[in-house]
Amino acid sequence: MEFSLPAWLGGLAGTIVAVAAYVPVIRIVERRLRAQSVPQTLEQRAVFEERLSIVRRMILGVDIAILATLGYWIGGKLAA
Repeated sequence: MEFSLPAWLGGLAGTIVAVAAYVPVIRIVERRLRAQSVPQTLEQRAVFEERLSIVRRMILGVDIAILATLGYWIGGKLAA
């Protein structure tokens, strides 16, 4: 397996795009989750916020993994 500078730069660009896309995506998801779930007690609210935190981290992780990989692949193809 060969590592090339354009592929690594593509991966970096993909990561930057993933982080930039994270903010609008998480706002949409958070609005929908908050509209669907109306916690009433403090315990329910705490559980909801904890789950929301997990969802945020999962979205960021998947977003970075997919777009960084795609950027790496595109950078490698452009270099060839």
